[in-house]
Amino acid sequence: MRDYVEIGIGREARRTYDLDAISVLPARRTRSSKDVDTTWHIDAYTFDTPFMSHPTDALATPEFIIEMDKQGGLGVINAEGLWGRHADLEAAIASVVEAYGTDDLDPAANTRATRKLQELHAAPIDMELLTERIAQVRAAGATVAARVSPQNVRELAPAIIKAGVEILVIQGTIVSAEHVETGGEPLNLKEFIGSLDVPVIAGGVTTYNTALHLMRSGAVGIIVGGGSNTNDIALGIDTPMASAIADVAAARRDYLDETGGRYVHVIADGSIENSGDAVKAIACGADAVVLGEPLARATEAAAGGIYWQASAAHPRFPRGIVGTTGIAGDERSSLEVILHGPSANVFGEENFVGGLRRALAKCGYTDLKSFQKVELTIAY
Repeated sequence: MRDYVEIGIGREARRTYDLDAISVLPARRTRSSKDVDTTWHIDAYTFDTPFMSHPTDALATPEFIIEMDKQGGLGVINAEGLWGRHADLEAAIASVVEAYGTDDLDPAANTRATRKLQELHAAPIDMELLTERIAQVRAAGATVAARVSPQNVRELAPAIIKAGVEILVIQGTIVSAEHVETGGEPLNLKEFIGSLDVPVIAGGVTTYNTALHLMRSGAVGIIVGGGSNTNDIALGIDTPMASAIADVAAARRDYLDETGGRYVHVIADGSIENSGDAVKAIACGADAVVLGEPLARATEAAAGGIYWQASAAHPRFPRGIVGTTGIAGDERSSLEVILHGPSANVFGEENFVGGLRRALAKCGYTDLKSFQKVELTIAY
């Protein structure tokens, strides 16, 4: 039963929960973590782990995307980022890092770095350059996924799919099934997705109804949340991830009944800081989890420990903080260690797959789908 509280005369609000408010509950039976299967199947693609990278240039060089694939996850390119705007990608990313500086306590560091991002994104997209970099990833045998915004998907999607993109991610901080713009032609995702030859993941959403509408559009996956953005303080819109994932999982169940068996994957993107958060996201109903800042600690990450998400570069209203992970130089770990270990980190910031395996085993489950039925408790 949904819990509503009165916040004033004639005004109610629903009580919702973030991931840090819940815990999973072990059952009477435990298993060996060696018997746990973390495989994620979506459309015609299979991944050894249920982890995607956030589509940000802070992570993604072609080499990072290729290594993410080698480690069993799905690396996602930001097709509207720096890949197609600057021939010297490393120099462009380095200029953001330089603008941020070395003092984490400097109150102007985020503003300087954000202005540099806006400046870099003011350059036009060179489709030939973007195509060349996509081809580099494709040539390595990695699955190629790329993110575009709802505003630009009609223009960019055909070109990047022709270049070799195999999974299209239509993502904004908030996405609906129909994008309406004054003076422009409405984007009907159902019609648009139906015209494509590649599977589409869409989001982010926060509610049951929006998720159900997106599922009816033909998307194979729905992203819940919008990453670590600042919508809460900039727009007054927050995503309590535990409740949001559960709501969207309920929409998936109803859509499954409605269609007689079409399963749409739920992908959590937000409030995932450690392996315990990933465990709880899947326990709430997610099939996969987007990792952003945790992967910025990797030696393969483009910005050397500085992180920002795609929305941080918006030209007029950025909603993502440019900041440091607090890990630099020799303290950074390889992508392999962050995903698979072995680790000496006791806070769940490394060996995400190992943490997931052990949580499932301690609760008596051997696969991700069945773990979505684990008992949950309110931690506080």
